[in-house]
This record gives sequence, C-alpha cells and structure tokens, in this order.
Amino acid sequence: MGRIRAEAIQADGRGFIAQVYDAVSPQDSPYPVASSAQAIIDDPSVQAVFICAANDQNKPLAMAALRAGKHVFCEKPPAFTADDVREIIAVERQSGKVLMYGFNHRHHAGVRKMKQVVDSGLYGRVLWMRGRYGKSVDENYLSTWRADRNRAGGGILLDQGIHMLDLFLFLADAPFDDVHAFVSSRYWNIPGIEDNVFAIMRNQASGIEVSFHSTMTQWRHLFSLEVFLERGYVVLNGLKTSSGTYGEEVLTIARNRTVAPAASWESEERLQFRVDTSWQSEAEHFMDAVTLALPITAGTSGQALEVMSLIDRIYAHGHAVSPVLHERLQVVGGP
Repeated sequence: MGRIRAEAIQADGRGFIAQVYDAVSPQDSPYPVASSAQAIIDDPSVQAVFICAANDQNKPLAMAALRAGKHVFCEKPPAFTADDVREIIAVERQSGKVLMYGFNHRHHAGVRKMKQVVDSGLYGRVLWMRGRYGKSVDENYLSTWRADRNRAGGGILLDQGIHMLDLFLFLADAPFDDVHAFVSSRYWNIPGIEDNVFAIMRNQASGIEVSFHSTMTQWRHLFSLEVFLERGYVVLNGLKTSSGTYGEEVLTIARNRTVAPAASWESEERLQFRVDTSWQSEAEHFMDAVTLALPITAGTSGQALEVMSLIDRIYAHGHAVSPVLHERLQVVGGP
C-alpha cells in the first residue's frame, strides 16, 4: 500500500518522497530509508506524512505526527473504536493541520457516478441499499498481523467491510441509527477476528434501509453495491483494483421500472470503467488540501468517526465462534 501511495504522490508532482520507514523494508527501496517512524515525524523538513501501517499503529502515529506539526494522510481504519477517533479529532483541532483518511472507494469512477445519479434527484429518494463485499484468504493469513486481534483490532469488517459501510453513509448522506448484526468466525475460528458480518441497518428519519454482508469466506472475490430509488436504480458490480480479482467495474443505471410484473432489462444503461483512478484522485485531493487549503470532502475525520461509530454498534452484537476449526477445503489447498 505504501508503494501505491508513494507512486500517486510522485505522479501528482506537488511533493516528493523524502523518507520512508518500514520495519521489514526491502533492501531495494527507491526512496531514502529512515531509522524509525519517529525519525520521520521529528524531521523538521518533512511537511506531511502518509501512514500505511498495521492497524494498531494508525492512531498513535497520526496523533504524534499532528502534534509535530505535520499534515497527515492515514489508511483506514483510523483506530479501533469511535472513542479513539474522538481523541484523534481533538489533537487534529489543536494542530490546525490537514488530516485525511484513506477511503479510496469514494474515488472510484463507478461510485462517483452513482453519487451523481442519486444526488440529481431525477430518480427520487433512496428507498434501500444492498452491499456485498467479499474475498478469501488462505492459511498464510494466520501468520500475519491481520490475524492478531491486538494488532488488527478486528477481522474482515475493519479490513474490507469498512469501505462498504463508508459508501452507504456517502450515498445515504445520513447515519444509520437502527442496527442489527451477526458477527462470526465460524471458518477460521479466531476469537476477535471475524470472517463474516451480516447486518441490517436503517435511518429512522428517512426510512432508508440497508442490507450488508462482509466476508472473507467468499471463494470468488465479489463487490456488489445496489441503490434502489423511487424511480429507478443504480447497481455497481465489480471493482477495478490492483489485484484484478473483483471483475470489471460495471455500473447499471435504469430510470423507472418497466411494466410490472414482467419487468425486463431492456431499458438499462451500462457503463464500464476500465481504469482505476481512485488512488491518484485521492492523492490529488489530499495535496489540494495541503497546498491550496481546499477543504477535505472525502476522508474527513468526521466521516471516519461516523463509520467507526457504526462499526462499534455492529461489534456490540457479539462474536460467534465455531467450536472447532472447519476442515481444510480445496479453496485453501486441502484434499
């Protein structure tokens, strides 16, 4: 992730990579390597830092950098809880510096078009949304920091599902105050590291209802986001990513339904987005804030607080663990 961010900053042209630090830095780093993260934070010549670290490092590094007078871009999750984010926001306000979080899915072309359609009002109000986001992992996952509750803070919800929750909040432009969820680790059986989350949410004022599934037992990677409105719908299937495993990013738009009950697909418009520009767009957004003092509109600390508050409510429903680890399946190399 750090390399992707570095390349985006270099391409933007308004900054350069002064130093990098990684506890397991490769010897062939194209950038000067610092002795520690703190050394970068303490360097008076450094104006902004990008934090692309294990989850448990995001909060302390962001707060330390802000206190040192640096602008900060930090990967998600911002921290482990909403209260943690409130602490960060207090430091942000005292510092007067830019703080932005990496929710790059808002910058995908397909998502931007969805937001444009929803906000146009041509299709009426949002009725409901449904989001499914899933991937699979193999046994190597068990030896990484992501399988360590103390370092990761959670499982698939903090790793990937957080992006879908952020998109729900983005498209609804309202919080969800009624939340019901099932959180489980029935396959990998790691306490505190969920492999599946099912949730139903609602904004009581608008009536918008949401169905959500985040999983790491999706044996073929999947991204699907549906928004149904009073007079049509927008559906995004697939996501253009660096891994190339989520399929093509295709947005389907339909205004008005066809005559019931034999609704057809003939009136749909399909748009395909062949290039992932989200990383570059996000870097430019950050640099606009740093160099031009433009406001952050995607990835603010306030938005980070909203999504972490929602995650707190989901996790509050408890965590079901299987009594035994499931037998190895073909998907992870078993017989």
